Amino acid sequence: MAKKNQKTEVVEAQEVLNKSEALIVKYKKPIIIALVAIIAIVVGVYCYNNYYKAPREAKASTTLAKGQELVANQQYDKALKGDGAAFGGLIKLADEFSGTDAGNLANLYAGLCYARQEKPDYKKAIEYLEKYDCGEDILISPAAKSALGDAYASDKQLDKAIECFKEAAKMADKQAANDMSTALAPYFLVKAGVLLESQGKKAEALEIYKDIKKKYVNSPYYNEVDKYIERASN
Repeated sequence: MAKKNQKTEVVEAQEVLNKSEALIVKYKKPIIIALVAIIAIVVGVYCYNNYYKAPREAKASTTLAKGQELVANQQYDKALKGDGAAFGGLIKLADEFSGTDAGNLANLYAGLCYARQEKPDYKKAIEYLEKYDCGEDILISPAAKSALGDAYASDKQLDKAIECFKEAAKMADKQAANDMSTALAPYFLVKAGVLLESQGKKAEALEIYKDIKKKYVNSPYYNEVDKYIERASN
């Protein structure tokens, strides 16, 4: 009886193997195609990261350094449009190297240049500052969002400016959570409060000022905000 059961199990196992082999034969071509496709994707990603993305990022970063130098020297027009020599300008850099970290930063610098040049073009500043992806950078992100708020305010788009300053404060709070300075968040909130006052929204401004007094006890604004509270209370 035991031998019969063993024989039956062997037969069943063989049948399973036969069916499996039949399936492999039947779907051999699709399986091979799928495997080739997976290998092609893996190889493609590797080649893109190592032979295209990395060199492109490096080139963009090197080019951006010249633009940063011009911005630091307050040569905003040359920074934007190029120096007529090797550097083609931040506008060109942002376009040609979109998708890279340096290309993203070029948008930020271009926006700042448009806002700071002798005859500011705030609409262009907004255009490029909006293109900049703040990401999760705890140092640059709050300042970039505040710069966009400044551009909105200068362009009389006060509601958008206020929202930017509030967002910048939230970003700065994350920065403070990482043991950084707590000075930035209240600074951005004061800017939001002042704009609210200019719109006649003293109650909203007062709420922000009181929140600064309550929350940022170690900030330089802890004592300074009293004058804003007094002004918004009248």
